[in-house]
Amino acid sequence: MTDTMYLGEYNGSAKHVADLPAVLARAREGGLVKMMVTGGNLEESIKAINLAKEHSDLFATVGCHPTRCNEFDEKGEEEYYNSLLKLINDNREHVVAVGEFGLDYDRTKFCSPEVQKKYFVKQLDLCQATQLPLFLHCRAAAADLVEILSDNMDKVKAGGVVHSFDGTAEERDSILKLGFYIGINGCSLKTEENLKVMSEIPVEKLMIETDCPWCDIRPSHAGHKFVKTKFEKYPAVDKKKWKEGVMVKGRNEPHNIRQVLEIIAAVKEENIEELADRIFENTEKVFFPN
Repeated sequence: MTDTMYLGEYNGSAKHVADLPAVLARAREGGLVKMMVTGGNLEESIKAINLAKEHSDLFATVGCHPTRCNEFDEKGEEEYYNSLLKLINDNREHVVAVGEFGLDYDRTKFCSPEVQKKYFVKQLDLCQATQLPLFLHCRAAAADLVEILSDNMDKVKAGGVVHSFDGTAEERDSILKLGFYIGINGCSLKTEENLKVMSEIPVEKLMIETDCPWCDIRPSHAGHKFVKTKFEKYPAVDKKKWKEGVMVKGRNEPHNIRQVLEIIAAVKEENIEELADRIFENTEKVFFPN
């Protein structure tokens, strides 16, 4: 929710007025009571915390996304690390996790695997120093992610989640074996194989998310056929045609988490309300233990 799309800006071009208050109102109307705003680097983490200070139902993560880990070298490794640590320690009531961090081998043009791995390990020190859970990112890098986590489990006392999971059954099982939860969103439900892999995640290790403004569920996705809620009250229009009371086509929102839940419940053949309660309990246990 720190993304400029919610300020009406797309790729540096202003298309409409800021509408984050309306986005949050739709989320609350949809039954969301706590929302995590992920920090993708130091600057975004500050923005996430500022949002959390403005809204009692928003909570922040603090960390550096793997594709942005060059910032450690650009700003100075220790200075950048200490800035993240200070940001967490100065805002403990608003920060619920270290992240989003991990490995992304799909986008190594932004940051090399070597640099990503170095600062993945470095940010595990943040987890040890703060005793916060992990909010992890993994794209085409599960083997290295699991190996690094396995070698550093002494730093991980509060568990965590591998979010936006789209990996194989083997990768799923290796993550579960370490005790981590798996987060599912629209990007996790694109293919029939995705649905099969998701179906075998134990409910007690399952979390759901939107990863908005990304990872919306689209008609071309295998999971789309299970979506029941279409939000006719809020039509989706092109960003250039935005007006009060509409959603932007292709820009995901928190209230769409209902659709993720519907797909999972259908595929796993679970009662949707009972499933929602169990997933909520998982999230509370890891990120809101007190």
